[in-house]
Amino acid sequence: MIHRLVIFGATGDLSARYLLPGLAALRAAGHLGDAFRLVCVDRADWDDDRFRRWAADQIKRHADHADHADHADHADRADHAGRAGRAGRAGPRILDAGRAVAASARYRRADVTSAAEVAATLAGDGPVAVYLALPPGLFPAVATALHDAGLPPGSRLVLEKPFGVDLDSAMRLNRLLARLVPEQAVFRVDHFLAMTSVQNLLGGRLANRLLEPVWNSTHIAAVDIVWDESLTLEGRAAYYDGVGALKDMLQSHLMQLMCLVAMEPPASLGERDLRDRKADVLRSVRPVTDPRRTRRARYLAGRIGDRQVPAYADEEGVDPARRTETFAEVELELDSPRWSGTTFRLRSGKALATDRKEVAVRFRPVPHLPAGLAGEALPNVLRFGLDPESLALDLTTAGSGAANALAPLTLTARKPPPELPAYGRLLLDVLLGNAALSVRGDEAEASWRVLEPVMSAWSRGLVPLREYPAGSAGPAGADAG
Repeated sequence: MIHRLVIFGATGDLSARYLLPGLAALRAAGHLGDAFRLVCVDRADWDDDRFRRWAADQIKRHADHADHADHADHADRADHAGRAGRAGRAGPRILDAGRAVAASARYRRADVTSAAEVAATLAGDGPVAVYLALPPGLFPAVATALHDAGLPPGSRLVLEKPFGVDLDSAMRLNRLLARLVPEQAVFRVDHFLAMTSVQNLLGGRLANRLLEPVWNSTHIAAVDIVWDESLTLEGRAAYYDGVGALKDMLQSHLMQLMCLVAMEPPASLGERDLRDRKADVLRSVRPVTDPRRTRRARYLAGRIGDRQVPAYADEEGVDPARRTETFAEVELELDSPRWSGTTFRLRSGKALATDRKEVAVRFRPVPHLPAGLAGEALPNVLRFGLDPESLALDLTTAGSGAANALAPLTLTARKPPPELPAYGRLLLDVLLGNAALSVRGDEAEASWRVLEPVMSAWSRGLVPLREYPAGSAGPAGADAG
């Protein structure tokens, strides 16, 4: 286990809301001892004391995301503003651990693109894990500085998505990272993979005799992988307006979820077996040659609950000329024996009427319904709720009236809260060197390769940028679930 973590960009939002609380959760669960060392690096002219006060305050404000005893949610980074009012809910156990993490942190002011200044932050004995909690545009310059500074043997490097902005940039970034550390030491983190709801999806399909024999196109017509949210831009224009829903959600998070749904059962959940099977899925995706199988849109002014929401184009920091989409949907097909004939729909949208965050597995109708049964036998749907975590199965049974009358029935279940939040799990995997839940370089490139035809069609105007009122179900023609 590595006992030194260096965070570049340590005073930013990611560190404040997720990394520091994640470390507090690890400390509270007994995964971090007194030997652990935290070095926090940024350009702000702070000293140790000021950073420690700030860090303790941030952990107190946001540790409810990490303390399962007080709150079960573990949110996507995009959900931060809607959850910011939960300060003070964390229990004494997590707060004590948070104070210990903050008190042990050391702060270093540095330009992380300068090899000399980076080298000073890495000084010490033994390997180090370096977390780039930075805008992705800085990754190449920082990677170059780390290369020139020299990482200690056995060190690890952690990056947040997006990994590049297209296939070419992803390939260049991967070549640069390969100069720094071996592929097994590069953690391209996608925190969706560490969410217990996603682990529930994987366990549910692989560990149940009821499901695995019918987990194929003979029985499954479509799989909807959806992350719809009522939240709007929430002050994230500096990042979001440069990427949009397609690159922010579909290329990374939702594509990874598709891999877990569609992959062949791996021999183990170890790093190589799991990531090999995910890469097989991405390589099997048929090119999207029909632009009509994609949709893009952005929200207009409207009302969501009691909130009046301005149009996306009028949000502070947005450049309307970029025509950034806030809704994206793509239909994919896999060229494989298991999935030929099944449609995979990936969809994400902002400023919608309701939150819908799930993987919905839609089974085909029964091949024959005996005469005498009255009513409609709706196809079964198995829904893995992602946030909050849940499981639901839509069935058809006899109704409460006549014995031959059919009626829908939904069975639902909720799982207990997780031991660790998603970022706590990711940080523990980094320190332990378990890369199974990180994205391998060829996976990142393959995801861009899948979406390149879509990006090209959109840039050439072959798919219109539609509009939908905030607080609606989305653009006309989109699946409402």
